[in-house]
Amino acid sequence: MSAHDWLSPDWPAPAWVRTCVTTRDGGVSQAPFDSFNLGDHVGDEPQAVAKNRQRLVSQLGCQPAWLSQVHGVQVVAADPAQVHEADASWTTTPGLACTVMTADCLPALFCDRAGTRVAAAHAGWRGLAAGVLEATVAALACAPEDVLVWLGPAIGPQAFEVGGEVRDAFVASHPQAASAFVPSVNAGRFMADIYQLARIRLAACGVTAVYGGGFCTHSDPRFYSYRLASRTGRFASLIWLSDR
Repeated sequence: MSAHDWLSPDWPAPAWVRTCVTTRDGGVSQAPFDSFNLGDHVGDEPQAVAKNRQRLVSQLGCQPAWLSQVHGVQVVAADPAQVHEADASWTTTPGLACTVMTADCLPALFCDRAGTRVAAAHAGWRGLAAGVLEATVAALACAPEDVLVWLGPAIGPQAFEVGGEVRDAFVASHPQAASAFVPSVNAGRFMADIYQLARIRLAACGVTAVYGGGFCTHSDPRFYSYRLASRTGRFASLIWLSDR
């Protein structure tokens, strides 16, 4: 897939369902965005971002459909000609990559077992609590038991400290979400497991074929982390259908 240290999910998707998660490696951006920053909204030089995005297309041979992410639940049909304000996209068009950018938030990749449709979602805690994963499952328009999900690199439970209001937001709708929060050493704060929260919410809507997790963007230097350095880049998680 790549000469760089980019990732590809280990999950039982059909062979023609293609995926990629980029890392900091392989681009032209200067510090603190070094080097393969794909975010055009973080203060990096526009020419560097454009060159990195061109390299991405050249490397993967697909057309990314970029989004303007707003921590919401809007899911749109992937569109290479327009940057929609949304946090997830889906497609059945070969060669068109549903794409999300993150730097601690949770990227989730979706496909159906038959490999006829794919989707990608960006889930920070606000979007996750509001239902962006459930909205993405609904947009795929297939039975939940036919959906496969891979959870990509996000901030790990040892680094994701949140306030009580975040815990309350999740527990209010899914009482079992309480198990995903451990009291922090700081009074009134909690350490949250975003992967467990995602799995709980997916299971609640009938999706149990969930893979991935176990990353931590905060501690793994391959990835950008907004909590570690607020002035930083974004890496991308992409999923697309190739011609069979």
